[in-house]
Amino acid sequence: MSRHITYTFKGQQRQIAFSYDKFHDVYEAVAAAEGIDLKKFLQMEQQIAATTKHKSAIKEFRLSEFKRMGFANIYLHKDDTEQTP
Repeated sequence: MSRHITYTFKGQQRQIAFSYDKFHDVYEAVAAAEGIDLKKFLQMEQQIAATTKHKSAIKEFRLSEFKRMGFANIYLHKDDTEQTP
């Protein structure tokens, strides 16, 4: 099963291959594809996770920060090309 990500970066639609062997999640993958360093972002995300009681705060932070960086419409697609008998 192959996976790919489609996303919009600064108004341009793009598509990349994705593997959990290389990245923890789709956000790390798209940031790496665009050459964006996530060290400070990940530190802030960990601080929010440690201080909040609601997981929605982490998700909202992630979405707002990636929107600020220029990302939109990030989707993970799974292509099941194998046919089962």
